[in-house]
Amino acid sequence: MKQTMDITTSDFDYLRQLVYQHSAVVLDGDKTYLAELYLQPIAEAAGFTTITNLIAYLRHQPLNDLHIQTIEALVTNETSFFRDTYPFEALKQLVLPELIKKRRIERSLNIWCAACSHGQEPYSVAMLIREHFPLLANWSLKIIASDFSGKVLARAKEGRYNQLEIKRGLPKNLREKYFKLLDNEWQIHDEVRQTIDFQQINLVNSWSTLPNIDIIFLRNVLIYFDIATKKDLLTKVKQQLNPDGYLFLGSGETTINLHESFERVQFDKSIFYRLRPAALNNAIAPRK
Repeated sequence: MKQTMDITTSDFDYLRQLVYQHSAVVLDGDKTYLAELYLQPIAEAAGFTTITNLIAYLRHQPLNDLHIQTIEALVTNETSFFRDTYPFEALKQLVLPELIKKRRIERSLNIWCAACSHGQEPYSVAMLIREHFPLLANWSLKIIASDFSGKVLARAKEGRYNQLEIKRGLPKNLREKYFKLLDNEWQIHDEVRQTIDFQQINLVNSWSTLPNIDIIFLRNVLIYFDIATKKDLLTKVKQQLNPDGYLFLGSGETTINLHESFERVQFDKSIFYRLRPAALNNAIAPRK
């Protein structure tokens, strides 16, 4: 299918409603060009001559695999290794050393990378730990990575990246140490890949598969939700985060004016969030 047609306002409004209904993600009204870019391959694969015909089909059918493919295509976000750098410096210099001291008896640590996309963030965390905290190899360390999209999660599990992706944020020494070149793509070593527990989680639904978490990476996620959903998600974070845990958001995100249970902490050039003492009385159940 090479024939293209601009998505009408009515069709894009339908797509926005479809995405919001099933993911709570709010698509910007000026992003029709992205819908055209992401939906064309889906329309082609399904045998539709235009994206308009695909949308017409979606409108008149009960929820099925094509709806899911469409939703996943429109909510998928790109990322990179060690994105923004500063949170990883805080993780290395402050957060992990502090938690290692506090957990030295139980020797247990849970980290969650929410909305992990193609996996660069959890793999970055895993490599950082291997490089700087080898003692955690003898701990009960769980790195959980989740995403809304099953297709994206499958690619993250594979841990295979093209030349452009591998150059975005990954130092050469780590590439040479933890990846191997296969068919002009870079495959992360199994010893790193197998340390990640990948789970398909829609953030607006239940988080019942998760343990209580010590470090939550919820970066560049809140910006895609409306205010009510942001507040709901932060309430769930409060319940999931251990009392002395850490929350990392994206550089353009904050809990301020959204949830009073969190306090903003600055370490060097990094910002993270912790539960205020007053919020701890009814924050979560005991660690598990």
